[in-house]
Formats: sequence, C-alpha cells, structure tokens
Amino acid sequence: MQIEKDTVVQFKYTITELDGTELESNRDAEPVAYLHGRDNMMPGVEAALAGKNVGDSFTVELEPAQTYGEIRENAEQRIPAKHLQDEKGTKKWKAGMTAVVNTEQGQREVTVIKVGKFMVTVDLNHPMAGKTLNFALEVIDVRQATPEEIQHGHAHGVGGHHH
Repeated sequence: MQIEKDTVVQFKYTITELDGTELESNRDAEPVAYLHGRDNMMPGVEAALAGKNVGDSFTVELEPAQTYGEIRENAEQRIPAKHLQDEKGTKKWKAGMTAVVNTEQGQREVTVIKVGKFMVTVDLNHPMAGKTLNFALEVIDVRQATPEEIQHGHAHGVGGHHH
C-alpha cells in the first residue's frame, strides 16, 4: 500500500548533521507511527514519505523550516528546576544539558542555559532548530486508518497514541 492521506505509517529514522554526525535514531526501537496528511509529522518528513511503500528506504536533506524550525531570538525562559525532566532522572542540571518540560502544548525539549539554586534559564528552541539535517527513513508498515483514527486525527496502537 502506498502512503497517502489517511494512511497510518510506521517508519524508522536516523537524523544526522550534514557532516554525518548522528543526532538521533530509533533504529533499535519501535517505529514511529503517525496518521499521514493530518499535520502529525514534520512537514518535510511527511512530504518525503508521501507516495512511498513498505520497504522503501531513502535519505532526504531537509531545511530547518521543514523540520524543527528556525532559531527564534529571545526564546529564553526561567522555570523552576523541579519542572525539568529527562530519561535518567537527573537532579543536578548543568548548562548545555537538554531536558523536557511539560507545557500547555505538550512536552517540549529545551536546552539548559543557566542554573540557579531553584530556577533554571532554558532555551525554548528545539536543540536541532536552525539546522539543515539529513533524515534516513525506512518505511516499515502502511495501512488504511480506521474511522476512529481519522475522527481523532492521529494513529492508535504501537508507535502511535494510546487511549
């Protein structure tokens, strides 16, 4: 089945800088699942996957506007340190570390700029914002979305949203 609007796509990816430095990958994890054509994926990745089939594997170079966005000036904010989270359960934060904070728009990855006793200054730009990146993509599965997924506007099940 070909990737088109209202199909659920599962894919694996590796993101690298233009010099080949690997930044992120789900190669050894569950594939990402999303509902195609419903703004659930970065525009450049969704456009690159359109029309592809299961088993297709390719690399695409994408500009910041198509992925994590351009760097926004003055995107710093002071927040209580207790609101920073990471997978390791870090308690002692240092400048340059990345963390996740919960916002009204969902989870957001931030970079620590300055650490005080109780407050931390963070850069709200995504750590990969402003970078042209290579995305190595592999289509693992494509299926027609269920009526419920279309109504909810997102994929359900493995790699997607779980109710």
